[in-house]
Amino acid sequence: MDEQPAEEYRVEELAAAAGVPVRTLRYYQERRLLPPPERRGRTAWYSSAHLDRLRLIAELVERGHRLDGIEELLAAAGEGRGVVELLGFERAVTAPWAEQTPVEIGRDRLVELFGDQVTDATLAEAVELGYLRVEGGRVLHTSARLLEATAELVRAGIPLTAILPVAWELEAAFDRMAYGLVRLIRTHLIDRVAGPGTHPSGADLEGLAAVVDRLRPVARTVADEHFNRAMDRRVAKEMDDLRRDLRAGEEPPPA
Repeated sequence: MDEQPAEEYRVEELAAAAGVPVRTLRYYQERRLLPPPERRGRTAWYSSAHLDRLRLIAELVERGHRLDGIEELLAAAGEGRGVVELLGFERAVTAPWAEQTPVEIGRDRLVELFGDQVTDATLAEAVELGYLRVEGGRVLHTSARLLEATAELVRAGIPLTAILPVAWELEAAFDRMAYGLVRLIRTHLIDRVAGPGTHPSGADLEGLAAVVDRLRPVARTVADEHFNRAMDRRVAKEMDDLRRDLRAGEEPPPA
């Protein structure tokens, strides 16, 4: 079977394929983040390896790495070996947990769902909580599922002004739970392999990424079970109080 010829790019073609300006490409080359091209005559030719490197740099920048840090990473990893594993580890750790589907929503729709409970104060609090986000002239609710759940609570007769304070309590409670779970994983798993003073190999990072990814449903199960247990305890306590209140309200039997 004949081998396909290696793809080659002029500088403008490479920049277009990578989605970066030519000046950015030249700057990366000056910083030695990008290997020099092959020169044939007066033309510089770049290969698919250059395109892969540009895409790798772009992903590292998007993930918050500074250029000097990227330079050190690439230098330490030779021709990029190990950097791919690092990105895989970062993806496993930082992949979103919240299954959020933002939905654009206008004030008319909010009023339709919540009636006269939509006020400047409740809107401001929803923005502060992170439920609503204003982008230019658009208003987005960050989670269609949470929006519908809130609307269902209001339809059941619970006022929005009572729901929002509980939302703050839930945010704080789940922050504490997340902190505890993350510290367990960080202290007993991540720091042993990739903590201060360690020099993890690509295989180490790949293995750690697989473990972290495998623990995601475990963490959800732990959170779900503890929530269910807490609800059982709280409902039982409320029912005890309700029965006591009902008995106290009964008329005494006639003498």
